[in-house]
Amino acid sequence: MRLGILEMIGLGATLIFAIPVGIFGLTLLADGRMTLGGGMVALAILMVALPKFLTMPQDIPAMAVEKVVGSATKDPDEEE
Repeated sequence: MRLGILEMIGLGATLIFAIPVGIFGLTLLADGRMTLGGGMVALAILMVALPKFLTMPQDIPAMAVEKVVGSATKDPDEEE
């Protein structure tokens, strides 16, 4: 899974918010508050995972361009 520079910056920005939520959840789990702690850990995981699997409205033009460019150009391996 190769990430472009913008995807790496977006992931870094997401992690800035997700890591403290996850640590807070682990602290709550250690204190014995299982429901709230588990919810916070699950929220931190979803904060990182959902942007990779959901298609956002701003992603649709980029996907269309990739399809057009991908159909117009061929990899050198495919030509042989």
